[in-house]
Amino acid sequence: MLWTIIVTIVGGTIIGLLGKAVAPGDRTRFPLWLTMVCGIVGMLAGSLLYWVLFGHNNGRFDDHPATWDNTTNGIDWLRHLWQVGVAAAAVVVAATLTGRKKV
Repeated sequence: MLWTIIVTIVGGTIIGLLGKAVAPGDRTRFPLWLTMVCGIVGMLAGSLLYWVLFGHNNGRFDDHPATWDNTTNGIDWLRHLWQVGVAAAAVVVAATLTGRKKV
């Protein structure tokens, strides 16, 4: 359980920062904790969206069926791109809701 929390926090930070980097406009005027939240939302929602759209019909590999958080052998780069895209959308929403505007 502790390892899952650590991976979620570190991964959420990385995905959130990437989402903030690709979000349109100047979206860098809110705190790191909110970036982490956007990244965690991107990780979870992006993985689920990818699973629903593309991954649910993958066959078995490595002696287990594909699941929403593990759809292929190795690193699933397309799923990570979906995560960054969802995190970018979360950054736009967070910047809008917190009232952070370009100065």
